[in-house]
Amino acid sequence: MNAGGSVTKAPWLLLIHQLPAKPAYARVKVWRRLQALGAVIVKNAVYALPSNEETQEDFAWLAREIVELGGEAVVCEAELVEGLDDGELRQMFIAPRNQDYAKLTEETAALAARLDQSPPDGEPGDIASQVARLRRQLSETAAIDFFAAAGRQAAEQGIVRLEARLQEGSQAMTGSAANPSAIEGKVWVTREHVQIDRIASSWLIRRFIDPAARFKFVAGRAYAPRAGEVRFDMFEGEYTHEGDRCTFEVLLLRAGLDDPALAAIGEIIHDIDLKDGKYGRDETAGIRTLMSGIAAAHRDDEQRLARGAAVLDDLYEYFKTSGAEKTR
Repeated sequence: MNAGGSVTKAPWLLLIHQLPAKPAYARVKVWRRLQALGAVIVKNAVYALPSNEETQEDFAWLAREIVELGGEAVVCEAELVEGLDDGELRQMFIAPRNQDYAKLTEETAALAARLDQSPPDGEPGDIASQVARLRRQLSETAAIDFFAAAGRQAAEQGIVRLEARLQEGSQAMTGSAANPSAIEGKVWVTREHVQIDRIASSWLIRRFIDPAARFKFVAGRAYAPRAGEVRFDMFEGEYTHEGDRCTFEVLLLRAGLDDPALAAIGEIIHDIDLKDGKYGRDETAGIRTLMSGIAAAHRDDEQRLARGAAVLDDLYEYFKTSGAEKTR
């Protein structure tokens, strides 16, 4: 507990497990799942993740899988007291992500060299598919980059440059605007426990893109959409982060929504979600506080969307009436 008597949440989650000798594939399966989650080994059969809603759910699902495989598993919150400090454990997460980013940067440079040749070394379609693969790998790595490893920026910039070169001469970097009729009346799927980008994107979808939109919240990173479903702000989603754009910005661009008030909201969402201070609007801090309060007060995703929509409706009217210029 802290000085006021309230409970302080421990910073780490530990998965402690045992697996039977057979079936032999169980150990490989669990190891691969741990790698995909970005967990690091602290001691034999003890793995760690930083503690948050998503990682707690990830470990809970994996613990259930282990039990179904005939093993035993316990998930607990923990503070480090002896033998390993928080800084050392953070570095255990950062180091492998920097290795992943370095590999992506090398592959990006190799593809850029192929494009530099005259004529380019390879068919445009083949190079484009390789760039798309790198983009997917970057998304996968970023999803388990819990402590903002330094190598991400170089890898992302290299991929963005490749995407821009491949799309030179097109109407826009991400392609032409979406056909509104093609995305009306859809079920829009995103990750549960929605936060700022998903809340704002849902508001944008329902108010300006698909008034009949229904929303579905799923747990997994990799979700295969059913007929009539569109994924957003999630791994391999049809609408998700592209380059240095958050999902809200991508939706604006794809839908062809040229509205200064929406663009101003997009700048605020960008800075809150990506935490890069790119636009530096004065309104950002207040909206961040409001959205954090909504997330803290409501665990139900539909309630978060409803409360967030009310805030964004008012913010939109403010920018429409007062102008969307920066007030900094």
